[in-house]
Amino acid sequence: MDAPTILTTKNIHTMNNKRLFAAIAACASAISLSAQTWMWYPGDYEIWQGNNMNNRRTDRGAYFPPFWKQDSHYVTVEFSTVVDLQQAETISIATEGKYYVKIDGKMLFGMPDKVNLSAGHHRINIKVHNQATPPALFVDGQTIKSGKDWRVTFEDKEWIDESGKASDTSATTYMPVGYWNFNKASEKPSLFKLPTRHDQAVKSDGNGLYDFGKETFGYAILHGIKGNGTVHIYYGESAEEANDKENCETLDQLKIENGQITDLATNDTEQLGDTYTLKNSKAFRYIKVETEGGCSVSDVSMNYEYMPEEQKGSFKCNDAELNRIWDIGAYTMQLTTREFFIDGIKRDRWVWSGDAAQSYLMNYYLSNDNDMVKRTIFLLGGKAPITSHINTIMDYTFYWFNSIYDYYMYSGDRHFLTQIYPQMQTYMDYVLSRTDKDGMVEGLTGDWVFVDWADKPMDKHGQLSFEQILFRKSLESIATVAAIVGDNGSQAKYRQLADALGEKLLPFFWNDQKKALVHNRLNGKQSDEIFRYPNMFAVMYGYLDPQKQQEVKKSVMLNNQVLKITTPYMRFYELEALCMLNEQSQVMKEMKAYWGGMLKEGATSFWEKYNPDEHGRAKLAMYGRPYGKSLCHAWGASPIYLLGRYYLGVQPTKPGYEEYTVQPALGGLKWMEGNVPTPFGTVYVKMDKKTVTVKSDGGKGTLRIGNKNVAIPAGQSITVKY
Repeated sequence: MDAPTILTTKNIHTMNNKRLFAAIAACASAISLSAQTWMWYPGDYEIWQGNNMNNRRTDRGAYFPPFWKQDSHYVTVEFSTVVDLQQAETISIATEGKYYVKIDGKMLFGMPDKVNLSAGHHRINIKVHNQATPPALFVDGQTIKSGKDWRVTFEDKEWIDESGKASDTSATTYMPVGYWNFNKASEKPSLFKLPTRHDQAVKSDGNGLYDFGKETFGYAILHGIKGNGTVHIYYGESAEEANDKENCETLDQLKIENGQITDLATNDTEQLGDTYTLKNSKAFRYIKVETEGGCSVSDVSMNYEYMPEEQKGSFKCNDAELNRIWDIGAYTMQLTTREFFIDGIKRDRWVWSGDAAQSYLMNYYLSNDNDMVKRTIFLLGGKAPITSHINTIMDYTFYWFNSIYDYYMYSGDRHFLTQIYPQMQTYMDYVLSRTDKDGMVEGLTGDWVFVDWADKPMDKHGQLSFEQILFRKSLESIATVAAIVGDNGSQAKYRQLADALGEKLLPFFWNDQKKALVHNRLNGKQSDEIFRYPNMFAVMYGYLDPQKQQEVKKSVMLNNQVLKITTPYMRFYELEALCMLNEQSQVMKEMKAYWGGMLKEGATSFWEKYNPDEHGRAKLAMYGRPYGKSLCHAWGASPIYLLGRYYLGVQPTKPGYEEYTVQPALGGLKWMEGNVPTPFGTVYVKMDKKTVTVKSDGGKGTLRIGNKNVAIPAGQSITVKY
């Protein structure tokens, strides 16, 4: 990078970076188009892999599957491409499944692993069948390689008439293929596993309790097993849980007999060696081992399982506690980022849309792993027919819609929109089929209207203002995606529906005496209940004019008489809304009190819920179970996003950071610095009370300080003194 240039507001000039960005985009496009990889029907691999992960949950040794509809991959798909060869070429073919090859409409004998093609124009069709794992294809030639430019369908609609002639017209819809980073023929997608590393316990009490020092995730390893008998293994995120064998959330039992060891949960048996590694991963900090009969165990260690992620984002400041909060947030994200973004690592280990929507945002400021976001969105979207909301939760369906447009803004990946848009339409058709006479959504039979875990009963009947706000934003999101992919007719329909709903929000739910949106409306009558949720989301989505925003801030968001939020899940959005109202100093106090409070309780990862009024074992309880609370929950890591977005102040304003703003705010800090990852590298921001420095690897940026704008040249640095 060039050395920083000292600028004042009197001599700032703007640099046109369109040519530079175009060159960067062209380079990235060329790289992605030429990348060779395994291919499948978009979403199929993600759904299959997600089913594998979601079905690993156990509850005290019992298999516990998800309670929503689980879809499956298409068992037969056809891959297709058209080529124009300057000279003859031989291609190699690898598949996961049985297959046939058709060149220019002619089917070849058997299942050839090599095919010779003459110079000229050719159409290649390869159909793959696999009942057990997603049909996948890898093609390697001098110029012909499997990759994102291929197309795929699950129904080719080809038929043969009575004369034996194959149809020459078709209603087949081909989709852009799905892919990830399996770039060699030997790297079969179905064989993918997360890597592990060996970790030792940091201490033992001598009575079978092993402490690994912090929240962790992986496979317990028993050493020095001798004799015959039964080994009981109790896991705990706290020492209390591991020691409470009657109530701990997870456990294992092993039977040792005549040189063989049997996992009593699965009845799998193998020969006993020097060590035994449990086959199902668990979350824990502590492991308690007890034996009965004549067996013994000399030691316990573990294989830590993780998704390799490059941590590209960073944040540091003068406040040591805040630095610790950022670090613990990053570790919480590391633990809950697996094959997909999951909720918590101990109890559910499932992919929940509401949790994932926040993980995406944290990811954009920590690792910027776009593949992880796409995989999770594909899994949650599932397949037609749609019979319920995502995870059965109405609000989680709306978060899914909105997260897709967010992904496009942070990544610039239009290709993904073309893949996911048909499923967006399918889901929106389902939602629209369940609206009432006012065009609003209400919880119907089978719907879980969640909102949040609140410390006060919440009426979920009738028209909830919170749900209508999310619904309106979802209609706006799908309308925008429809325009991007060229479906102008649907775009107009969705926009009209969004506008019609928007016109009803304030007349239906605004209470001028309370200066707030009321909670719900039942049988045409407003309730008296005021909750924070609809009011803060209306601020976030820009659905209130400046006067009403200030009224809501005073009457709801800064009003201690309104029920407080105790989950990090909704604190995330509450603090974001306050930041949007320029309350960074207040938010800083809230972050230090709330997340700092968990640190004072000894947290090594952030929790599903935190109430400072709970003490002793009560702070571990949830769902009527003494250790039901997750002490490592993805939505607890929200300071990662808040500090990157509203303190460092970096935000894309055009897809993929083609253009972006930097609007830093110290919020009571003396100084801060950090990196925000982008598709072109990072944006570095450093600020104290007198100086702001910004370094950019690309894009066209604007630094906003008060009411002044400063251009940030692509690939250069600026320092502004004021």
